[in-house]
Amino acid sequence: MSVNHLIQFLAVSQGCRSREELILELEKLLEFYKFDYYGLVRSPKPDQNPMSLVLAGRWPEKWPQIYITKKFVLIDPAIRYLAQAQRPFRWSETLTAFSQDPHFKRMQRMMMDAQRFGLEEGYIFPIHGRGGLLANMTIGGRPVELTPIEIMLFDTVAKCAFWRLAEINGEDELLSMVQKVDVRLTRRELEILNYLGEGMTSNEMSKLLEISNHTVDWYVNELQDKLNAKNRQHMVAIAYRLGLIS
Repeated sequence: MSVNHLIQFLAVSQGCRSREELILELEKLLEFYKFDYYGLVRSPKPDQNPMSLVLAGRWPEKWPQIYITKKFVLIDPAIRYLAQAQRPFRWSETLTAFSQDPHFKRMQRMMMDAQRFGLEEGYIFPIHGRGGLLANMTIGGRPVELTPIEIMLFDTVAKCAFWRLAEINGEDELLSMVQKVDVRLTRRELEILNYLGEGMTSNEMSKLLEISNHTVDWYVNELQDKLNAKNRQHMVAIAYRLGLIS
């Protein structure tokens, strides 16, 4: 498929002077690629209603109400995956990533509900600022196969649409600000935090740093306390959001 429409949006969007004009151009692009549904959404916290953070979007009728009523935001594999994702990903990838999670069956039921509403497959594009994850753009509906170059350009489209909308709303400077990080870490703690971000185990870190497993676990527990994290995965997600690791 030609990428001309993607490149055209990147050029045209800079000339949009209103929210309506920008969204019209975005929806024309999505229609060309046969994506029936989309959402440009600020990053939600677990206790927030994600629909209140939608900057633009189109969903199947009644799906938003079902999503809220069933509290899918608490177990949505896409939102949980998004917390640590640095690159675009497919919806279906997220379910596989949580196959050992205690809430896996609930996640499966949620995905089945989504499919019944026509949300069969799609892509999510994370949007990061200097202080971490700011938002995401999700597009989907019927399965659409994008090429690697199309995924790369859609990733740019997502960022372009978000920041242009922020400029139109006069929020770009506020969103660009670095979140204040009131966490003091030692050199060793930063080392271990970075290795955790790379997916290393305590055993691997102990060999690399030439210290005992017990000492590594002690540092990890200290980091968990300082970052107020529930577990290692949560700690890495917080560290990415605060810009402590990248």
